[in-house]
Amino acid sequence: MTVDDTGSGEGEGVDGRVDPPPLSASSERGDPLAPEPGDDPLALRLEQLILGAERRYTPFQAARSAGVSMELASRFWRAMGFADIGQAKALTEADVLALRRLAGLVEAGLLSEAMAVQVARSTGQTTARLAEWQIDSFLEGLTEPPEPGMTRTEVTYPIVELLLPELEEFLVYVWRRQLAASAGRVVQAADDEEMVDRRLAVGFADLVGFTRLTRRMEEEELGELVEAFETTAADLVAARGGRLIKTLGDEVLYAADDAGTAADIALLLVETMSNDETMPELRVGMAFGTVTTRMGDVFGTTVNLASRLTSIAPRDAVLVDSAFAEELIRTGDAPASEAQAAEEAAAAEKEGEEPPVYRFALQPMWQRPVRGLGVVEPWLLTRRAGGE
Repeated sequence: MTVDDTGSGEGEGVDGRVDPPPLSASSERGDPLAPEPGDDPLALRLEQLILGAERRYTPFQAARSAGVSMELASRFWRAMGFADIGQAKALTEADVLALRRLAGLVEAGLLSEAMAVQVARSTGQTTARLAEWQIDSFLEGLTEPPEPGMTRTEVTYPIVELLLPELEEFLVYVWRRQLAASAGRVVQAADDEEMVDRRLAVGFADLVGFTRLTRRMEEEELGELVEAFETTAADLVAARGGRLIKTLGDEVLYAADDAGTAADIALLLVETMSNDETMPELRVGMAFGTVTTRMGDVFGTTVNLASRLTSIAPRDAVLVDSAFAEELIRTGDAPASEAQAAEEAAAAEKEGEEPPVYRFALQPMWQRPVRGLGVVEPWLLTRRAGGE
């Protein structure tokens, strides 16, 4: 929701780009706060239940009540992903309080104005996706009218009334847990630069032949397959200590602090999917190196290289770049070569000692040019017999 503000105009975003002009009130883009002609009374009751307050303010009145300029209020609302509501009375006390809190953080010097806009944008993007999922996949199933003649809204209201406080508490709990984990990683960073540009292992896992599947499968079947893939991948990544960055339907992007963890996740993904007859084949590409993190996403040459390796990986196989292979060798997770492993085993046997146990094996592949990244040397990653 941006505002129809004659005094603000278009503003420059925190990333240097010029923000798009406000959307008109007749935009097709949906918005939970944008009033529509002939609003259904039950829909308004549901909105009031969720927001916890009645519509009371126009955007100008809300900004003035919060002590925030229209220009800054417009930037905050735009960053949160709200569509233009013109000058209709569609805002509540909660909207005023949110503006006041963000502006207060800036005034107190705890956040710069640009950082406050980033907070608004990251929160808006994350919660928008969550809300869409909850409505599409959660509430739709719960609000099927149990009796003929009942409307969906009549069923939805009492369901939401019961679930809202529980879901709100659960959301805050999960957010605090994730915040604690993220803060812990920052504290353990070697220096300030590592907090932003960190050395991470990055992996892409991609379903093979997904485009062909979309032509053959019904939409419902395709949706179930994608959900099963994303759920399985998310569970495996989290259980092994990685972080799921994002899902792209037929592809997932994840990261891990060390190459060994990322390698274990990649091979476990391939093994799990190959044992499921309903799933297409999988291919994984991974790279290790400096990664820039922004708003929960990752960027940089390392990420691009992992994506390119995925596109050339064999079916049900994992390819890694040379830096990833070197990191596995350095940490003792993989031998430099099978010949070295054999020599070490023979020497250990001669001395009556246990030979080194390696978790992974690396096989160099042919060097090849990769679009935009020059010539790379992929390595095929597999598990070693006797390793974890």
